[in-house]
Amino acid sequence: MKKIYFGLTALVILLDQITKWMANTQLTMHEQNPVMPFFNFTLMYNKGAAFSFLSNAGGWQRWFFTIVAVVISIVLIVWLLRLKAHEKWLGIGLALVLGGAIGNVIDRVRFGHVIDFIQWFGTWGGDTYYWPAFNIADAAILMGTALILISSFFIADDPQNPSVTHNT
Repeated sequence: MKKIYFGLTALVILLDQITKWMANTQLTMHEQNPVMPFFNFTLMYNKGAAFSFLSNAGGWQRWFFTIVAVVISIVLIVWLLRLKAHEKWLGIGLALVLGGAIGNVIDRVRFGHVIDFIQWFGTWGGDTYYWPAFNIADAAILMGTALILISSFFIADDPQNPSVTHNT
């Protein structure tokens, strides 16, 4: 089963890097390319963390976030290697987060920023509001985190007794 988790991690990294390469070569910086009435492809570079946190910090954040992501990746690899056979959903969640973390680390090391290009938006009261742009790695981290939380709180611990859950 562990091979499947690492295969999923590799798939996330591959899809992330391919889509970022396509965005970087096919899109113009900050130009909105409508896909749906609430969704654009828009090339942006993020030198910070989530939601551009610390993006204007002067450059030190590149290596800080790289080191943090590498340490987290090592922890996730060890965690994946120690999983029990019945912890499938947790394994999938960890694999998604690991793939996303590595995908964004690749960008930070290669370019000094993360390539974002997916932009959701909505209109309320005549004003348009934009969610911060993100990428496949970010989406994998979000989905993986959700699976980790769900598996931690709602999925049975004991494969012999599925009625025993964390939330009882």
